[in-house]
Amino acid sequence: MKNLIVCALSALALLLVTHDVPAADADPAKDAPASKVEKSAGAAKKGRGKLVHMVALKFKETAGAEGVRKVEDAFAALPSKIPQIASYDAGTNVSPEKLEKGFTHAFVLTFHSAKDRDDYLVHPAHKEFGALLGPYLADVFVMDFWTQKAGKGAAKAEKKAKKTKKTN
Repeated sequence: MKNLIVCALSALALLLVTHDVPAADADPAKDAPASKVEKSAGAAKKGRGKLVHMVALKFKETAGAEGVRKVEDAFAALPSKIPQIASYDAGTNVSPEKLEKGFTHAFVLTFHSAKDRDDYLVHPAHKEFGALLGPYLADVFVMDFWTQKAGKGAAKAEKKAKKTKKTN
């Protein structure tokens, strides 16, 4: 689980460095031709992957262990209340890099489509969770991205690494 979060963050960093990233306030429905919006909405069906919704939380010092546990339990309950959530993982920071900036907890949800993610965002259970979280929250960092299959160069490098690992 913790490896998944580290991998998600690493993949995100790689995507940000190697791909054009739209402005934070960009609205694809307004800024892109209809054909691009339609392609984006159906991306998961065309091999692009799943839509990842990554949430990092920094708790107030006053939250205490009980408050943190309430938030963890409430977040973990969302998949049973919101059917659009395809998968859910959570964990606490274990990075040796010391770059967490006070964020201690990470939650990774996946969705099959942007519509599923959008439905999740306005779902009453998500709104209730936000209300419960508020008093304990010092800061939050949220990022959504589409997973992508590795390019040919990355696939070759992965094969070579596996081959080398087998021979060692």
